[in-house]
Order: sequence, then C-alpha cells, then structure tokens
Amino acid sequence: MTTWEPPAPALSVRQVLALERVLAGEPEVVAGAGRLDRPVRWVHVAEAADVGVMLSGGEMVLTTGVLLAGDEDKQAEYVRSLHRAEASAVVLGLGRAFPAPPEAMRRVAERCGLPLVVLHRPFPFAQLTEEVQSRLVRRKYAAVSLSEAVRTGLTALITTGAPLQRLLDEVARHSGCPVVVANLAHRVLGTAGERPAVDDVLRDWERVARQAGRTEGEGWIRAELGGRGERWGRIVLCGYRGDTATGRLLADRAAEALVLHRMLGGASSWEEQSAQSLLTDLVGGVVPARHLLPRARAAGLPVNRRTFVPLVVRGRDTARLDRVLRLLGLPGIVAELSGTVTAVLLSLARDQDADALTGHFAARLRAGPETGPAVVAAAGARTSFDDVPAGLREARHVADAVADSAAALDLPPVVRLRDVHLRGLVRLLRDDPEVQSFAERELDGLLCDPDEDLLPVLRTYLATGRNKSRTAQLHHVSRPALYRRLEAIQVRLGVDLDDFEQAASVHIALLAHDAQQR
Repeated sequence: MTTWEPPAPALSVRQVLALERVLAGEPEVVAGAGRLDRPVRWVHVAEAADVGVMLSGGEMVLTTGVLLAGDEDKQAEYVRSLHRAEASAVVLGLGRAFPAPPEAMRRVAERCGLPLVVLHRPFPFAQLTEEVQSRLVRRKYAAVSLSEAVRTGLTALITTGAPLQRLLDEVARHSGCPVVVANLAHRVLGTAGERPAVDDVLRDWERVARQAGRTEGEGWIRAELGGRGERWGRIVLCGYRGDTATGRLLADRAAEALVLHRMLGGASSWEEQSAQSLLTDLVGGVVPARHLLPRARAAGLPVNRRTFVPLVVRGRDTARLDRVLRLLGLPGIVAELSGTVTAVLLSLARDQDADALTGHFAARLRAGPETGPAVVAAAGARTSFDDVPAGLREARHVADAVADSAAALDLPPVVRLRDVHLRGLVRLLRDDPEVQSFAERELDGLLCDPDEDLLPVLRTYLATGRNKSRTAQLHHVSRPALYRRLEAIQVRLGVDLDDFEQAASVHIALLAHDAQQR
C-alpha cells in the first residue's frame, strides 16, 4: 500500500512571485520582505481606494493605483485598509499612475509588515489572476477529494468492526505523519505511523502534548474527541507536511470517525487495547524493551527510577484488576493476553516494599465476589525496564505451570518460580519428543479410551499428594465412590498408586500431558 502524499501548502506570496508569468513583469519587493511566506487565499484586482471593506483576508490585491496618484494620504490609507483587512500582499503595476514606487505607500507598508510589490514592466493582471486562481482551485479540490477518501475509508472500516488500530493506520496513511490519540490526561491510547517517527514523538510526549494543546504550528494539528458537550480526548497529527487547512480537514474527518467508533462500542476499552499492545510486545520479546520505553511512558506508566513487578493472573478479568489497582493506588498497566490470562506490570517507587505490595494486591484480588480460584503468579522485581520482558515470561510460565491443578494445590497468595518445582520443569520440557513419548506411554490406558471422570480424579489425587479425603471433597463424591475410580485408574494404567515410584512416574507423565495440551 502506497503512502498518500499530502497536497502542497497553499500558494505563498513568495511562490506567486516566482511564477513564470509574474517574473515577466520584473517584480520587486519594496516593503514587507520578511512576510513573503504569507498564504495567498485569492487574487483580487481592485482600484477603489476603499477596497479593504470588500476583503475577507488572505487576498493578494493587484492595482495600478490610478485612483491614488497625487494624494499621499489616500495612498497611506489604502495600505492601512489592506492591512486591517489582513490582505496577504499588494502588487502595484508601475507606469500608468506611478513611474516609481510611491514612498508614502512604501513607508506605511513597511510599518504594517504588508508585502508591497511593484512590477516594472506592463503586465496583464488577468493572466496572473487566472493562473493563481486555477492553482488554488486545484488545491481546494484535492483537499475535498482527500476528505471524502478519508471519510469513505474510515466508515468502511467501522462498518466491518475494525479495531482502533486499523482506523489510526488509515489516518496515518493519508496524513503521511505520526498520529496519536490521547485522553485528556495526555495518556496515549493509540498511535500509528512509521515506528521510529512515532517513538520520537512519544519520548517527550507529555510536554509535546501540552504544547500542542495550546497552539498549533509546525505541522502539529489536533482535533478534539467528544460528544454531547463533553470532551474525552484528542487526535493529533504530528509533523503534518501539507497545507494546514487540509491537515485540519483530515484531523476533523478522523475525529468524526473515532467518535462514531466509540459510540458503536468499538472503543469501550481503548486504554485496554493500548496496554494490551504494549504488554504483548513486551512478552513477545521481538522488540527490545528500550524501544518500547517511550510507549510505556506515554501510556502513563512511571518509568524513571522505578521497581517493576511483572505479574500474570488467571481467573480474574481485566476490569477487576483495574479496580483493585486503583483502590490500592498502585501505578500499573493491565492487559488480557489470552482467555483468562491477564498480565499486570506494576511500577513502584524504589523505596516501596515490592513483595508486601504484591501480596496485598493478591489478597484483595482473592477477596472479591468472583467464584473460582485466582492464581497470581509473579516474577522477581526488576529495577531495569530492559529486564521486564523476561520477568513477564517467567510469570506466565509460573501461572501456566499451576493452571490445571490450582484448586487442588495449596498455593501461596503469590506464586513464584520456586513454588512450581517439578511442575515448572516439566512444562519447560513439554515439547521434547522423548518427554511426549513418555507421557503417551505412561497414560495410554486412560488416553486411548478417555473417561470424563477418571483423568480429573487422577490429576487431583496426585496434586494433593494422594490425599483421598481431599480428593473426594474436591470432586464431591463419597469415599467408596472415589476408591472405585482409583481402582479403575490403576487397572487401566497397570500401576499401583500406593507405590511412590510408580505414582511419581504417572504424576510426571500427567504433568507433561497437561503441559502439552495447553
């Protein structure tokens, strides 16, 4: 997909003077030379002394000055009226009324900062008017075409249920610059554009965002997001290279689409999507952590001189985790990785007790009204952001290692690598062909003719350390019923579960089987 090139900026006074037809008239700037980059919105031929009342701003006025000759007061007032009307420049054709640049007009124009240009050779104003108007019309048409293209593209994405990122990618494709969506607290909810350029924007995002929120300039164009009199964010085009008016049109079309996206429910969790993208990239390890640091900072995560605690939680949704974090006042980001697996990255001050706060977080999480056990797996605290990806992977490994038998195991509030023992080792080796063959061979009697009751009973019985009372309680069966199932298991497997070595062998095989299935 090719990147759309924004239209060139509207013609400036300098560009008009560089046109071939204008050069034929030998133009000379006699005043206001420092204001030649003013945009020219239109070209107007006028001889009336009170022409200023007919202007709306941005016009380049062409005149021969026939009605001004011989009256310096009229000449001065003519220039002042153009200045008050915010004209972009005045072009005076010499020869008919003035053989040389009139000093009265030059002095006032210089004082007002209004470019005054004289043409030393006769010049048909109609030719200049035609060329400039045609160029301006082409630019306006290009802007309108862009507006419709953006509106059509974004509407199509919304109707197909596309996520926020797809919409932002489309806006970035049309704008040719980084695009950032942030809430009113300047927390970044989404970005799009070339990754290095986006990272440059995010490195000092809060300062840049506050500055862009006050004024527009140097290609920084924003549009507010909200509805029904309430603002909830803004979209910013960062370093837009085209015409400012076209950029505003593009930003407005993007804002309309984002508001519609939110109204239709597509953006009910933009913060979650932002956190999910960041944490997924951290867990994946494909992008170095130092390259993700600007995104983390822009997402509202404190990163300077902090202690990072990587957590993975099973059995609780992201909304519950967010509420607990806010309740405890713990800075962090939360994102669902898959299914019931949620990653949490805490960012604590260096003088805070990471273990105590993590334990407090786990206790509040377990105290909720939700049914079912919650597994809170944690890696060791990290003081360098570069170590966070390894920590998240370690926490994920710990959570997965105990996932199948969480109810049966006597787990601490926060499970760590040292708590998973053999279970963790087997999970690391689960893809080894020899381990897979061992598991299939040991459990063949149950796997070849699966029974919905026997395998779960065996799993719980071994996880509880062959505690028959606990196993019967967890499966809501009587002791005699449990004995019959255990007998059936031993017959099918051809083992004696009272023999420690045989039971250990079956236990290892079952751990390997469960890890492979996961």
